[in-house]
Amino acid sequence: MTEPEKHCDAGILLINLGTPDSPSRGDVKRYLREFLWDPRVVEMPRVLWWPILHGAILNIRPARSAKAYRKIWTEEGSPLLTNTVKQAKALQQKLGSRIAVVPAMRYGNPSIRQGLEQLRDQGCRRILVFPLYPQYSATTTASAFDAVVTELKNWRLLPELRLLNQYFDDPGYIQTLAGSVKDFQEQHGQPDTLVLSYHGLPQRYADAGDPYPHQCEETTNALISALNLNSAQWRHCYQSRMGREPWLQPATADTLRELANAGCKHVQVICPGFSSDCLETLEEIAMENKEVFLQAGGERYEYIPCLNDSRAHIDMLAGLAMRYLGGWINE
Repeated sequence: MTEPEKHCDAGILLINLGTPDSPSRGDVKRYLREFLWDPRVVEMPRVLWWPILHGAILNIRPARSAKAYRKIWTEEGSPLLTNTVKQAKALQQKLGSRIAVVPAMRYGNPSIRQGLEQLRDQGCRRILVFPLYPQYSATTTASAFDAVVTELKNWRLLPELRLLNQYFDDPGYIQTLAGSVKDFQEQHGQPDTLVLSYHGLPQRYADAGDPYPHQCEETTNALISALNLNSAQWRHCYQSRMGREPWLQPATADTLRELANAGCKHVQVICPGFSSDCLETLEEIAMENKEVFLQAGGERYEYIPCLNDSRAHIDMLAGLAMRYLGGWINE
């Protein structure tokens, strides 16, 4: 990463969800403990949630999750972390030395504390908090903001802050997504159905006012419009359900089974709610759900990668960041 000047005009804290330090059971357990204890993620009284988490979930889930992580782990390490670091480096190069760009994970390492301290050490008195979540949810975006504020409670001299809440309908984001689909289909052909899969959320969170499902639907509507698809050529669904309570519907696995049972032979799946490929895209979508579709009678299944550190994505992120940094950067 290019070394910013000691007194930069502003800093960007580029936040993604997080990852264990390794695919070992112990590291995965530590990661899950931090993630699942967040009251934004599991909205349940702590006195009720603690025995469930520590008495059952953390004794069962780490081994299963560690096995899944091992399937996608690379020589560089966690795909989510390596992708986010690459994004930060590319964004730093694009924006230049007056703006410091530092990656951070909401859970795990490098932590938000480490990221903020790095920006402070580089002289940043103005910081844009930039969660890499296109659609806002209290479980993701708000949680990232919580962690920033919690850390800053320990600082005597506070920086100026700006918070980037969402970019689900940003024209540049939609154009970049559409471009990635078109580029992929130029190489692999056009499917019978394009499946747009978003991370799920408990239905009661949406009922309580979380705008996430509405924003996912708006992203889908904008993307299918940019691709000029008719109603028979796409499906919108949600993945990664956890627990027994009702989650957003329809579920991705159920949607893929229904398509195969209805005679659909070729699907392509894109995950417009993820800025970087990770466990949920590389293992759950590209591997697990592929088996679901093929076993139900489908014949051809293809996963369209996340935008990651593609040039178009970095250009879009840079443009978005500069709009939020307006007035802070000396011309």
